[in-house]
Formats: sequence, structure tokens, C-alpha cells
Amino acid sequence: MEAQMWDALVDVAKQAYTAGLGEGAVPRPLMMPLVRGELVGMIWVRPLKAGQDALTGIAELSNIAAAARADEVILAWETHDVATACELPIVGPAPCLNMVLATRDGHVLHQFPYTEQLLSRSPDGWASVAPDWRPAPAPQPGGELVPPIQAAVNYSFTPIELDHPDPFGVTVVLMEEDGYRVRLTEAFDR
Repeated sequence: MEAQMWDALVDVAKQAYTAGLGEGAVPRPLMMPLVRGELVGMIWVRPLKAGQDALTGIAELSNIAAAARADEVILAWETHDVATACELPIVGPAPCLNMVLATRDGHVLHQFPYTEQLLSRSPDGWASVAPDWRPAPAPQPGGELVPPIQAAVNYSFTPIELDHPDPFGVTVVLMEEDGYRVRLTEAFDR
């Protein structure tokens, strides 16, 4: 992946986290598949129930990447959020925006730790915070990924075989029906 494209996608993820935290919510895990260096779109995980549903829901982010026959994928998630939703131990810095860039041949984990600066608190106790981005550790080739993220990476490169004239289009529709938020780029919008 070109450095300029990577930097732009990191900026998009950081802006989304800043906006979400400012509204009192951590953005859901996000996948950005690419085909020959072109962004297919952005797919946010559907609403999840804690436990097995969260594990499955995050892994299923891979469906659009697989249907598009992506050759690269980027996944973004927050350490504590995914650990809590999936009932897993916290691995790595928290709070932290994690982004993994993966191809069929491997992956590189990038971590963007931050501290939370309280902006305001609602009468019902919801906190609005701003991330104060800390220095990022060096990228980790082959870095340890939590199980649902590792599954999403693995399944992204397993082609989906559907008996349908438009396997990509039908996959998008089915995922949207399941509650995933899908925003395709113009080149892939159908």
C-alpha cells in the first residue's frame, strides 16, 4: 500500500474516533478492503451482543472483502471495546485505536494509544471525551491480533462462492440487511 493512502486512511480512522468519542461513543470496528490499491469502501460492524455474537459479528466484516476479492484489508478497532464485547482479556495498550494492514501473505499491526480528556458529562452519566494521541509504538509485522480480528483477516482472503450473477452486490445487500453499515466508494457502488 502506498504511504500516502495509508496515512489518509489512518487520518480518517482517527477523525472518526475523535468524533465518536466526542459524542460519548467508541466507533464500532471498521473494515476497509482494497482491490489493486483502490478502496472498496468502509464497513462498520453491526450492533453486537456481548460474547459469541460479537466474535461472529466482527469476523463477518470479512464478507465484503472476500466477495470483492480484496488483495489488502485494513481493520480498525479499539482495544477495550472489542475485548469487552467479545469477553476477552485486554491485550495491548488501552485505550488504543488499533489498525491492521493485511494481505494474503501477512499483516502489520499499528497501534495509536491515547488518553481521554473529559469534555463534558451528561445528566445520565455519559461522558464526552477527546482523545489525546500518544506517540505510536513501532509497527509490528505479524503482531498478535485478538481472535475476532484474526478471523476477519483470515476470511477476507477466502473467496465467497455464491450461485448468483453478482456475488459482491448480493453480499453487500445481505450485510446491510443484517445491520452492517456499508459505504462503498464510487468505483464499487452498485
